[in-house]
Amino acid sequence: MSKQLKMKKQEDKAIEAFSFGDPEPVMANRMTDYVGIWLLDNGSYYSPPVSLSGLARLRGANAYHGPLLEFKANMIMRAFKGSAALPMRQMLPFVTDYVTFLNAYFQKVTNWMGEVIGLIHLPAINMRRMKEPGQYCMLNVDGSRTDFQPGEVIHVKNYDVAQTIYGLPSYLGAIQSMLLNEDATLFRRRYYLNGAHLGYIFYTSAANLADEERNAIRDAVKSSKKLGNFRNLFLHLPNGREKDVQIIPVGDFSTKDELEKIKNISRDDIIAAHRIPPALASIVPAEARGGFGDIAKADIVYEKNEIVPIRNILLQVNDHLTGNHKIAFDDPDYAQ
Repeated sequence: MSKQLKMKKQEDKAIEAFSFGDPEPVMANRMTDYVGIWLLDNGSYYSPPVSLSGLARLRGANAYHGPLLEFKANMIMRAFKGSAALPMRQMLPFVTDYVTFLNAYFQKVTNWMGEVIGLIHLPAINMRRMKEPGQYCMLNVDGSRTDFQPGEVIHVKNYDVAQTIYGLPSYLGAIQSMLLNEDATLFRRRYYLNGAHLGYIFYTSAANLADEERNAIRDAVKSSKKLGNFRNLFLHLPNGREKDVQIIPVGDFSTKDELEKIKNISRDDIIAAHRIPPALASIVPAEARGGFGDIAKADIVYEKNEIVPIRNILLQVNDHLTGNHKIAFDDPDYAQ
């Protein structure tokens, strides 16, 4: 074997390489894709057009979406006037379901004359419209199914142009921004928790380093991972020459990343999808002097244009109640 070939094999043996992982598919997360309406369980009930469990998990995906849904529910409920048939403890989860899924359900409680004397909230995430019009069922945790009598369930929903079985949230267009906001936060957390990111190449050409000295340097660099990372490293090379040790920067996440821009853009998309003024969404203005204007006026405009129409939709339950069993909402401040 030639001397040149031996040197090449030795050089190849000393080279180490690794990959950062496979490319991540852009459309890998399909938990809220519109899949259409299908009859399931031998044609017994209709499937929702999107994953309801996916919409429920989305409430905790970022710092904005879930709290904004809760804020909208609180805005609706602050003027609620309950009755003996529908107290606040039943109305609040009903409203929460509506702002989350744009579907909400009540079970009727009737007396011996067939009059509705009470309404019991049914969790929308488990409710399904059956094949027969006006009949619903509830999917139980153990896999069983509870069927309700025709006309026993009140279903309040918004209108979807693609189908008339279920309502559909209008914030679906902002789901990618919600997930992007979550991904950006998780990436930053993993970056700091890992502590072994490739921020630089530690290069040395010192020929007089013994094996135990190289191992000591390698162990010192590895020990900076996780707890105690970003520590300083002391290195002494007797008789060292200029440029025997070089630190070659590869990337500096702390100064070159786009985290703040991504967070701000995705946040604005989420707020726009909920149509909530920034002043009411607990957003800190970038310019303290300008701000977001008068928050009291923003509250009036938001209640007038967004909350009152939702209250009017929810008042459909009065079609099933009589007399003092009906519910109401106080007139908003701007109408007094």
